[in-house]
Amino acid sequence: ALLGPPEVNITSCPNCINVTIKLPPSHFRDRGKLLSLIDIYEELDYDITLRSLDGEHKRPRQKTTEEVFSTVIEELYPSRNYCVSVAVTSSLNRRSIPSPWKCVTADSEARQGYHEVAVAGAVCVSLIIAAVLKCVHTAGFILQKKSLPQTLV
Repeated sequence: ALLGPPEVNITSCPNCINVTIKLPPSHFRDRGKLLSLIDIYEELDYDITLRSLDGEHKRPRQKTTEEVFSTVIEELYPSRNYCVSVAVTSSLNRRSIPSPWKCVTADSEARQGYHEVAVAGAVCVSLIIAAVLKCVHTAGFILQKKSLPQTLV
């Protein structure tokens, strides 16, 4: 029997992608209940293949004992498109159908913190304007409180 394909979803994070994997269903039943692959094999291996401009790279094989799990692929180039395919195998069954390719663009660090930078910038500009106005006022260019010279009275 072939294992797979697993259900794969990917989301981007700064210089990384988050891969969520849901194991494929099994077709084995025990007393009418559909067994999961974890019920049958206890532990499964999964291989992630990452495809980018540089070509395809197989990641080191990892193990899971969960039906649904996530892993993060880090140290990626920002604003670059990455595609992922996952294959699930067990020590007893190495035959599998890999998942269809799923693609996403890795976020850049700058875009993630853009909102905070914009708010901080606005606060700084406001403080600078307030300081300039205070200096101008202190220098006597605004709201002159000096009384008119005696000769004009």
